[in-house]
This record gives sequence, structure tokens and C-alpha cells, in this order.
Amino acid sequence: MLTRTAAKALAVLRYATGFVFLWAFLDKTFGLGYATPAAKAWINGGSPTKGFLSKIDVGPFQSAFHSMAGTWWANWLFMLGMAGVGLALVAGIGLRVAAASGSLIMAMMWFAEFPIAQHTATGAPSGSTNPLTDYHLIYAVVLIVLAAAYAGHTWGLGRRWAKLPFVQRNRWLI
Repeated sequence: MLTRTAAKALAVLRYATGFVFLWAFLDKTFGLGYATPAAKAWINGGSPTKGFLSKIDVGPFQSAFHSMAGTWWANWLFMLGMAGVGLALVAGIGLRVAAASGSLIMAMMWFAEFPIAQHTATGAPSGSTNPLTDYHLIYAVVLIVLAAAYAGHTWGLGRRWAKLPFVQRNRWLI
């Protein structure tokens, strides 16, 4: 049972988290000049995954991530995931799917940065400040909490979405 204040706080958390995902999508698509300069924007021929994945220098999956860097399918899956999770959170619909998808994205990014490692492949310090819990895992937990608490029902379309016949038949879509 949630209090009204708790439901509103979760709605604010939902919007804020949704904006994190949408911002990453928008910045990488249009090169808004924050993490992605305009020249490297997806619409200008840049790759949303190449910069991050090709620079991974730590962890047991380093070579796997390098081979994915810049491939068309990795770019499309990453961008569709960021946009889909962000839109679902902002709208307050499909939070179970958004939680699963977003948590998978965050888990893969956690493995890419592999905070367990104290040193990179070259022997330099990795810069990891906590070997287990970092912001990727926090975001994954936030996504799961938002879905479990039906956070889309407050200031979102979640309540209406849940009443749709196809959602009633497919409860995993809530």
C-alpha cells in the first residue's frame, strides 16, 4: 500500500529516469553537444555504440564488446532500447517490459565497465570506486521498483493502459 506522497515521489522518479534514457537517445541521435558532438550524431552517420564499446579496456567481455562496437544491429538495438524504455517510463505504460529491457541494457553496460576490475588490460588503475554497486545497477533496481509499484498509475497512462483488453490478456505488458 502506497501513500499518495510515495506514489507521487515514484512518479517523479519515473519521469526523471525516463528522461535519462530519452536524453541518451536524443543526444546520440542528434548530437546535442553534450556526450555526443553534432559531427558524431547518428543522423550524421555516427555510431551510437562505437565510441563506448570500442574503448572498453577492462573485464572478461572486452573482446566481445569490441566486436559489437559500431555494428548496425548493436546501434539499432541500443537506440530502440533507449527510446523505448524512456518513452514507456514517461508515459507510464509497459513498465514491466521497460524494467526488463532497461535492466538488460544497464547490466550490459555494467559488464562493459566491469567495476570489479581494479586494473585495465594495460595494467592502469580502472578508476572503479565500488567493485559491485554502481549507477548502472542502481538504475536497474529503480526500473524494477517502478514496475513493481505500478508507478505509471500516478501522473501517467498506466491505469488506462492496464484496462485495455490486449493488456488484460497479456499481463506482462503492464
